[in-house]
Amino acid sequence: MSQIHDKSPKHCAKQGLDFKKFNKKLFVAFSTFLLTVLSFILLVWLILHPTKPNFSLKEVEINQLKLSGPSLLNSSVQLTLLSNNPNKKVGIYYDEIQVCASYKSQKITHDTSIPPFHQEHEETNYLSASLVGNQQPVAPSFGYDVRLDQRTGKLMLTVKVIGKLRWKVGTWVSEKYRFNVNCVAIMPFGPIPSPPLSSKQGTQCSTTI
Repeated sequence: MSQIHDKSPKHCAKQGLDFKKFNKKLFVAFSTFLLTVLSFILLVWLILHPTKPNFSLKEVEINQLKLSGPSLLNSSVQLTLLSNNPNKKVGIYYDEIQVCASYKSQKITHDTSIPPFHQEHEETNYLSASLVGNQQPVAPSFGYDVRLDQRTGKLMLTVKVIGKLRWKVGTWVSEKYRFNVNCVAIMPFGPIPSPPLSSKQGTQCSTTI
């Protein structure tokens, strides 16, 4: 007589329970691994603690600042920025950089892009940009403000830089962070015809991330 080996409902239930346990153990193992990796990244980040880059305005020159109408401006600004990475073990990827100039809180040039670049730790780079404003809209009081500054003998120009950067630690690269840079240059401003105006004193800029 042949024997028939049928699994009892109880035995099947036990097998199903073991399968659930296996899935649970797999989930716990994966979660533990992921938590370990994230904790390691966080630990490296806290130990190194990246410091924001330093920017300074080394030279700026206004070659044109002329109204073509009551509220339309043609301008030309040439500038050189100095970018420094103060970190000893952290590199920086600059993915997006846009530069513009403003006067009396009014934008006087279009946004100009600076090519992306990688900055090694404790490295310094010179960044040059030619900013142009072609029929740039300005407030009706712009001409009055310029004449007032001519009488006082000085003009204050603001250079703004916005962009996105990533930190690099070894082979690990962070997500993108937006940064903002503000530089102020004060230059002698004489009677018409005034341009070119220039400042080569060098100005430390404020940087926020």
